[in-house]
Amino acid sequence: MNGQEDPAGPRVLVVDDEPNIVDVVAMALRFQDFTVATAATGAEALEQVAGFRPQIMVLDVMLPDMTGFEVAERLGAQRGHVPIVFLTARDATEDKLRGLTSGGDDYVTKPFSLEELVARIRVILRRTGQADADATPVLRYEDLSLDEDTREVLRAGVLIELTDTEYRLLRFLLRNPRRVLTRAQILDHVWDYDFGGDARVLETYVSYLRKKLDVAADCVPLIRTVRGVGYMLRAPRGAA
Repeated sequence: MNGQEDPAGPRVLVVDDEPNIVDVVAMALRFQDFTVATAATGAEALEQVAGFRPQIMVLDVMLPDMTGFEVAERLGAQRGHVPIVFLTARDATEDKLRGLTSGGDDYVTKPFSLEELVARIRVILRRTGQADADATPVLRYEDLSLDEDTREVLRAGVLIELTDTEYRLLRFLLRNPRRVLTRAQILDHVWDYDFGGDARVLETYVSYLRKKLDVAADCVPLIRTVRGVGYMLRAPRGAA
């Protein structure tokens, strides 16, 4: 299985033999304007590295023909030019150590938040100098800013303390300002991709986030509810 989009954003190769994981990860990356190719085996991954020339690889450890560690080792000198995020259900310390010593730059265990995976990819691309020249770790909208490197959030100059889930939710909204995000999209990106909990948890966290962001009397609400659909980050019309 392989697929490829016309060149646009940074090139990411997603390697996993579970079609549902490949689909959700590829969709999340394309939604964030990455260029994505996919592979289901180690052999396909090695072919894609030669032809697609990815700037980063999301690589599952357990593949049908070889392990992700072996793929990294076979890349040899190339692996220094292709950062790797290992993706696996394993969480044993020895597996993480082997992943990082086999050429991996990060290690994500399943289930995982799509938004967190995308954020880690962006951090690695910036660190390795492969991000777009215009890329910045600071996301801004109106008087709201979020620094992805320091995790500092400011609203009208006031520092806002957020929980990890609130931070991921806000980061996803800030990456998509003025765009209507469905409840399903937000749940898939911010919570685990296979999250099966009550969708009302999203309403609860949106409420928490609104209360924390509207810290000053003159701060206009920025998170809008789109009835029957989801939410969007947009300042009210006519707001200064």
